[in-house]
Amino acid sequence: MAVLDRSSNLSQSMVQELGRMIICGECINNSLPTEAELCEKFGVSRSAVREAVKMLSAKGLIASRPRQGIRILPEDQWNIFDPDLLKWMLESKPSLQVLKEFLQVRIAIEPEAAALAARNADNTSINNIENALELMRNVEVGNPEELDADIAFHISILYASHNRFYIRLRDFISTALRVSISHTSPIKDNYAAIIEDHTKVFNAIKNRNPERAKQSMLALIDEALNFIEQELQKKN
Repeated sequence: MAVLDRSSNLSQSMVQELGRMIICGECINNSLPTEAELCEKFGVSRSAVREAVKMLSAKGLIASRPRQGIRILPEDQWNIFDPDLLKWMLESKPSLQVLKEFLQVRIAIEPEAAALAARNADNTSINNIENALELMRNVEVGNPEELDADIAFHISILYASHNRFYIRLRDFISTALRVSISHTSPIKDNYAAIIEDHTKVFNAIKNRNPERAKQSMLALIDEALNFIEQELQKKN
């Protein structure tokens, strides 16, 4: 019997367990066990199973129909911007191809967000970006706070854009960064150069130069994307 975290809602715990299984490709024949089998496997009631199935269906992961069982849907139907799915993808050690796709979306979003930040940021927003940059400068290299500071820098720029749609992409950008930075950091073994690239973005925003902010952010992400593409070519 699978052990669920009894300190949280049982249906939520089932969603976490089953979601990871689906994302990691651990399910046999592209389907989940029956409702009765899930009750036995997790030691929960039918109502808890049905609630979990409903939540997974809302995320686009599964479809459940009478006498047809619980079927895992194709990946193109998954709601991959859902925070839980993003977290499960992170935990599943995504492929270089997934990292490439993460970066392709980032490169379509963040340069324009930086340009908007240069136009729209108020003093509080500027200070938030600068505080994150200062934390990047002061944190010890290799410390987990280094990654947190880097993520805070990029998320602060989304907020500084004052575009509600960009701001709502914060979970995606945060997860994309958390996944990709550990793979792309070998591009530069000189942490000072990384700080310099981020400083260029910040200075352009602070100086109200949208085009320079856009190009500085574009260069920062494009370098990581080129690295991933080179790694993919080596595998082909």
